[in-house]
Amino acid sequence: MKRLLLCVITAAGLAAFGGSANARSAFDGSWDLVFVTRSGDCDPSYNFTVNISNGVVTHPNLVKFRGYVARSGAVRASVTVHEKHATGSGRLSATAGRGTWRGYSGSAQCAGYWTAQRN
Repeated sequence: MKRLLLCVITAAGLAAFGGSANARSAFDGSWDLVFVTRSGDCDPSYNFTVNISNGVVTHPNLVKFRGYVARSGAVRASVTVHEKHATGSGRLSATAGRGTWRGYSGSAQCAGYWTAQRN
């Protein structure tokens, strides 16, 4: 259960709610993410890779994932897997990024920060 929650949280780190996709984003491409738990009962850290295309962040294994990267590099995400939910926000630059995340599974809660590195 911890691992699934962290997967949910991980995906949440790099996307934004709503909005329409830009035609070709400056942030398009593959990004490696590292998530670090600062509070709660989740794995201490987790690595994950996502793809950004036209400002939309995707991961092939997550269905209820919504996200977008703004032209400014601001990112926000929301993802739900079964009873687990997570949100994240932050900012990307041309080659790196950083932000925070929060998630829950039932009454258990976790939070921390994420970093991103363009592949």
